[in-house]
Amino acid sequence: MRILVTNDDGINSPSLHKLAVWAKNRFGEVVVCAPKVEQSGKSQAIDIINAVEVVRVDFEEGIEAYAVDSTPADCVRFGTVGLHREYDLVISGINRGYNMGKDIIYSGTVGAIFEAYGQGCKAMAISTDYTSFDTAVANLDLVYNYIMDNKLFDICDLYNVNIPTEVKGSILITRQGKACYSDEFVLVDADKCLYKQQGEFVPECCDDLCFDTNAIAAGYISITPMTTERCDVEVFKKLNEVK
Repeated sequence: MRILVTNDDGINSPSLHKLAVWAKNRFGEVVVCAPKVEQSGKSQAIDIINAVEVVRVDFEEGIEAYAVDSTPADCVRFGTVGLHREYDLVISGINRGYNMGKDIIYSGTVGAIFEAYGQGCKAMAISTDYTSFDTAVANLDLVYNYIMDNKLFDICDLYNVNIPTEVKGSILITRQGKACYSDEFVLVDADKCLYKQQGEFVPECCDDLCFDTNAIAAGYISITPMTTERCDVEVFKKLNEVK
């Protein structure tokens, strides 16, 4: 198998290296195309205005790697269109911070798998808490085995995986929850009128574990099937019935 690995935390992220080594040991051929610098919150943005620097870099032994001075989506685009290669699977992560609930729409990690789908690839995004990615690395085989044993890629091409730092339960198939981070603009330099956006992980917990936010808060590994469809299909059907 040929695997493309990317992220939004940047080419030097330790969790990217761990993920790529795991993928090489598990699958064989691995190509890494990751941002030169952190690109969190870029969603599926691409740069069609500026020339993009792409440099081949030293990485883990036996892994071909490129630092792309652009977004995660552009990293996937270079790995596929730029290198003229096809992949059996694209894996994005391991992200330093959960990607679930409303925040999925901002995520560069998830944006990368949306771009992979557009390039004809099956893909999965993997995220965990900011504090440690050790548990996520330790559960990569468990997650992938679950996906393959249950033939999930026969049903859907895209999955968003979140792994808690302390796994208390099994794996749950989930749907996208609501907002899970607080939002605040903090004044950091009054003279230059500079503000910084920040927030804390504050999920609206309830007993309904079908939502990714609740599953993670309860200590379960969350796997959410994803789609790039932005049309509300149910409303589409209703509006056409009115005609």
